[in-house]
Amino acid sequence: MSRNLLVRIAFAVPAIAGSVAVLWAGGWVLATVLAVLGVLGTREVYDFARKQGIEPIESLGLVAAAACPLATYWVKGYASWEPVLYGGALWMLVVLIAATARGPERRPLSAVAVTLFGALYASGLLAFAIAIRHGPHTDAHPGGSAALVVLPLAVTWVCDTSAMAAGTLLGGPQLAPVLSPRKTWTGAIGGIVGALAAALVYGPLILDRVALHLGVPQLLIVGLLVALAAQVGDVSESLFKREVGLKDSSSLIPGHGGVLDRLDSVYFVLPVSAGLFRLLGVA
Repeated sequence: MSRNLLVRIAFAVPAIAGSVAVLWAGGWVLATVLAVLGVLGTREVYDFARKQGIEPIESLGLVAAAACPLATYWVKGYASWEPVLYGGALWMLVVLIAATARGPERRPLSAVAVTLFGALYASGLLAFAIAIRHGPHTDAHPGGSAALVVLPLAVTWVCDTSAMAAGTLLGGPQLAPVLSPRKTWTGAIGGIVGALAAALVYGPLILDRVALHLGVPQLLIVGLLVALAAQVGDVSESLFKREVGLKDSSSLIPGHGGVLDRLDSVYFVLPVSAGLFRLLGVA
């Protein structure tokens, strides 16, 4: 076993346990952790942009990144969306004023676009975890809501692991030769199979015990859509890294790269899962 793999495992085990604990706690604890992850991920997006000669309006972007999860929980628990909409509009006006003050030579259109995108991508998408954890049925089934938000994350982890194992053991044609040369169609299919199996196991093992039942057809839909979203999210983040010529988004996490590298699948999985759970009437 390589040293890099040992480092990855040593970090992953407590990280998974900590993630489950935070999701179970919910509330401001969850919102705060997501805000921190959002800020760190947004900084990595801005680092990509700087390598292309674009200077994001970083301070305002990081404020927005921190605010996305916090505002989402505040709205879910205490208020309406109207103050958040006004706050977002005011933030955008301040960003435009800051870009105007810097002048046209510093590529204001690109700078504003990246400033907005970084915060929405790396933090806004994470806030969908709060939408699942604190949905309309939270008060009636608090344990069910906590178990529900863990479901897509568990399925994603199994999908990633299964895809890596199948691709390594069986090889096959490349899935995205330019963006991610090590990914194969065999790995993608293995990931889908693993995700389907994980969803089918998680339902009766966890959800049924907290009075939140999803039938076999529903679990299969969850497994399939989460697997597809996870793999598209993974490849999409690779697009940014290939543009700037990097292997990892940063070296923040030992053996794992950066925040974007660890959460690339989750950025796609959470909004897809939130929408799907709403359609199924469980979130």
